[in-house]
Amino acid sequence: MLSRCSLSIPVSLLALVVALGFAPRVRADLVVLTDGQYFKVQSYEVDGDQARLIFPKAGIMLLPLDRIERVIDDEVVPAPDPLPQMAQQAPSPGLVPLSFDERATVPEGPYGSMIYETARRHQVNPQIVSALIRAESAGNTRAVSRKGARGLMQLMPATGARFGLRKDQLNDPAHNLEAGTTYLKWLMDRFPNDLERVLAAYNAGEGTVDRYQGVPPYRETRDYIRRIFTTLGLVTRVSSGAGGER
Repeated sequence: MLSRCSLSIPVSLLALVVALGFAPRVRADLVVLTDGQYFKVQSYEVDGDQARLIFPKAGIMLLPLDRIERVIDDEVVPAPDPLPQMAQQAPSPGLVPLSFDERATVPEGPYGSMIYETARRHQVNPQIVSALIRAESAGNTRAVSRKGARGLMQLMPATGARFGLRKDQLNDPAHNLEAGTTYLKWLMDRFPNDLERVLAAYNAGEGTVDRYQGVPPYRETRDYIRRIFTTLGLVTRVSSGAGGER
């Protein structure tokens, strides 16, 4: 049994941490629905085919998982951001081609050949698909995120359905790769020659990119872009600051 004296040290330290403003951040999520609505929630939980949204004032909402397009960690990078000025500039010349090139090499890994053939069919650079998969699932076909995204390219059921994927196909590597690459190609056509916006949209949704007129200020999204750029051997233009109005 702990003595009164032994308890006084951690309690004092905890008081000091709180006094100095270092209390742990309470997680908050931004839940984006397929109809464009979005909610800021204190907690998001997946239970089978449903999601439980718990709001800051203790309200609870149950929604079918296939009504949810995205779940983003609602943490905004705190410093000012020059993104509005960047948005007015023409995109830099492609440091890596977004489109498929016959000289492209087959990505490494157990699904390299499948990635290459799927990318060629959709005229997408297979190295970008491979780097995205590495960031999303590390090549694990059975990966399931806390948000409910599944498979190699971590597709939410709603996104999979949008591109012809049934729920029972989400963890199938060939079907998941087909739907995910179709979506990636669609984003490349929507944000031509701008890999940062393409990846931001894959992570946070194209509606979010439109709303912020560029890469949104979410730390999760910006870290995601940096990881993929690092895998591709590129330097991202994304600033560490936050931009736009919330």
